[in-house]
Amino acid sequence: MDEFTLNGKTVLVTGASSGIGKETALLIHRYGARVILTGRNADRLATVINRITTQASEPEPSTGKPALSDSCLVIQADLTVESEMDRLINELPRLDGIVHCAGIVGPLPAKFITQPDIDRMFAINYHVPVNLTGKLLRKKKIADHASLVFMSTIATRNPYFGGALYSSSKAALEAYSRTLALEMTPKGIRSNFIMAGLVDTPMIENPSEKNMQDEALQRYLKRYPLGIGKPHDVAGSILFFLSDASRWITGTSLILGGE
Repeated sequence: MDEFTLNGKTVLVTGASSGIGKETALLIHRYGARVILTGRNADRLATVINRITTQASEPEPSTGKPALSDSCLVIQADLTVESEMDRLINELPRLDGIVHCAGIVGPLPAKFITQPDIDRMFAINYHVPVNLTGKLLRKKKIADHASLVFMSTIATRNPYFGGALYSSSKAALEAYSRTLALEMTPKGIRSNFIMAGLVDTPMIENPSEKNMQDEALQRYLKRYPLGIGKPHDVAGSILFFLSDASRWITGTSLILGGE
């Protein structure tokens, strides 16, 4: 169906160098979008671009024809640095969609939380998407009827040991997304968020990047009868929110938990 294609749409994906951001960039490009990738790791971004280039000549799933848009753009930036965020914004064209995938986890028991921990978690998980969205709106870089997708977590409703800080940052983002949806209705701009459960990303695969002890991780996995998710599972839902198939949905959430 044409409603599920992204032909003619330009979409920015933050945190596009790995995990959900990477898979989202690959998938929405396959469905016709012009994709703009941003992230901090240049080597990983180059890998994603190589993948996009490889799939550019493959048939678009919905039509069986090559994707109408085989273009993409990479803008390396650390969005916690305001000057780099401003540089990114100045280089961006008008956007039909934004996917805010950049974020961190970092479990920490409540009694050990300090101000630097709060600052770091909220800087990336809350301040970056909120500041980026606000600046883009003021610069009129977001087209009417665009779709904005924020990443949250089921942990805002189902708490886990050590998740107070992470869940708080995402709960704040959920409230922002709902309010943004209300304020943007005159322009037809939609704002939704995805409440994802545990997803098989480099944080789980790579021991050097683990954010959970093995014992705690195994205990947590038992809460997922359908198993933990894959980045592609989340990317498919993001595709839906970006497409015109969800044009009557705003200010809401989608739970992806496999339970």
